[in-house]
Amino acid sequence: EQSQETELARKRFIEDVGLLFEEMGQPRMAGKILGSLLICHPPYLSATELIAVTGGSKASISSMTRLLVQAGFLERVGIPGKKKIYFRIKEGSFSELLKDRLDIIKAMVGFAERGMELVGKTDSSQYDRLWEIRDLYLYFGRELPLLLDTWEKRSKTRHQGQI
Repeated sequence: EQSQETELARKRFIEDVGLLFEEMGQPRMAGKILGSLLICHPPYLSATELIAVTGGSKASISSMTRLLVQAGFLERVGIPGKKKIYFRIKEGSFSELLKDRLDIIKAMVGFAERGMELVGKTDSSQYDRLWEIRDLYLYFGRELPLLLDTWEKRSKTRHQGQI
């Protein structure tokens, strides 16, 4: 009974990560692959295993693992004594994703400032909306690097067994 409940919970988790990806405008199968790799033990799966776990086709697993490798979430690995290629979550990929978002944050600040120049202060509702966008992204542009730095220090300490 416990193993059936655990297996059902694992399937739900994988499906929920897939749905989250879909809500973010990404392919559901990419999310299901990521969800599978987040909870598998050992921490890698072959394409054949991903097909079995996610219910995806060979073509969808191939294209979605390629997408996730290119996006920096996954890496391809060889396992000594095995001929297949395996996939695993790339170490630090989630913090790297946030670092990559800093460029988007900076671009949003620039767009808001350009918009503010275009509308001027004569139309206060447009100007105020653009000012709020700029202020929000300036705030996150300042704070996110500090948070990431704190996170990386904390993560290194945790990996050294000190937390």
